[in-house]
Amino acid sequence: MAVQPNEPKKPKKPKKLCPKVILEGTRLTRKTDLAFALNEHPGLVGTRRYRYHSPLISAEWSAFSADPWGRGLINFAAEETELAMETYRTWARLFELQRYYSWIVDRFHLSTEVFQASQGRHHDFGWLEDRLRPLGFAVVLCLRDPDTFAEARRERLRISAKPEQYDDLSLFRVEQERLRAAAARSTLPVLELQVADRSVAELADEVADWLAARGLLGTPDELD
Repeated sequence: MAVQPNEPKKPKKPKKLCPKVILEGTRLTRKTDLAFALNEHPGLVGTRRYRYHSPLISAEWSAFSADPWGRGLINFAAEETELAMETYRTWARLFELQRYYSWIVDRFHLSTEVFQASQGRHHDFGWLEDRLRPLGFAVVLCLRDPDTFAEARRERLRISAKPEQYDDLSLFRVEQERLRAAAARSTLPVLELQVADRSVAELADEVADWLAARGLLGTPDELD
């Protein structure tokens, strides 16, 4: 049956799956659970006969400090600015060198921009997005209704090793709005994903469908 002119065409299936997703959002927005789910979702990685790992990285790691919850690529000190920028340049170069690989990133430059701005330090990551965009990177901004943070905190406190970090939920509500503003300025494709009262599987399905509809599952060569 011929496709009618007013019927939307289904996106072409990419020859090779190598999506590149940056998950952003404040705490308690299920980013990490979603990252693991996307890393095994058939829509992003294909149908697997056995389990194996794909690249899953994060700017949240406290890699600049020996403390368990120390400084890192998001919350670096002023004197660590060049260290942070060199780290971002290194990640960008690694992505470029492995452009036909899939990458799932749990927090990245938007979180850095927002945190550093809250400390009075402003960084323009336009140069980084100029390098990420041709590779097919997209941002998924995980959000929740502000009224649902309290319930999310109750769930998190059952497993958290540092419960005091969730004492003041107003910080998360403020950061969420600042992340939305940063995402609105981004030159990368952005999906705002509401996470409250939904399963991780449902969230992963929405992300996979969104990437497919925009032709962001294949290689950089296939980008429009």
